[in-house]
Amino acid sequence: MSDGSHDGGKHDGGRRDDDRLTLKDLLVWAGVPLLIVLFLRLFVIGVYEIPSGSMLNTLQIGDRVVASRLAPKFFELHRGDIVVFKDPANWLGRDDGSGRTQYLIKRVIGLPGDTVKCTGPGAPVTVNGKAIDDSGFIREGVNPSDYPFEVSVSEGHLFVMGDNRANSADSRVHQDDGENGLVPVDDVQAVALAVYWPISHWSNLSRPDGVFDQVGGVSGVK
Repeated sequence: MSDGSHDGGKHDGGRRDDDRLTLKDLLVWAGVPLLIVLFLRLFVIGVYEIPSGSMLNTLQIGDRVVASRLAPKFFELHRGDIVVFKDPANWLGRDDGSGRTQYLIKRVIGLPGDTVKCTGPGAPVTVNGKAIDDSGFIREGVNPSDYPFEVSVSEGHLFVMGDNRANSADSRVHQDDGENGLVPVDDVQAVALAVYWPISHWSNLSRPDGVFDQVGGVSGVK
């Protein structure tokens, strides 16, 4: 009986040693999730705050959106996507001297090879001669465009517009920027997926595919 008690004590002591949380354990349990989050944040997921009203009412000033960095590197961009991109040609008209990259967020309307056109107030935007019904995402009460334009989208570029067409300095406005108002595909950083903050604005930013079904041309670009 005494020998059995002695063996049992050693067994219990060993179990307590095994259960003890070491510094190495803490580093593993805290470090691995941190590395995963860091990887996702740097290479997969982007988080952006909306600074202006150019995408009303889809996006409100101060909304925070989560976006996929996997497009256009691994997945194609499509008409209707809401994209975050580098300021292509000083569209914002400001430089604070910090060297920080400025970003904008707009909706893709035209892909390479497309001709995007509008004849002015009351007329629809057309893509390759086909009128699109953008009433499902542009701001209620505004025209598809308050002024006429016609732009052919060159290879490796996108034509973008804000959903608040009456207050969006988009591809229509910057046709004298050296790129004909177009955004290089290489400047696209991410595709917006959802509004996550504030909670009351939670919404899915899914692509309105049906709007562009009849326009022809390429269906996507990387």
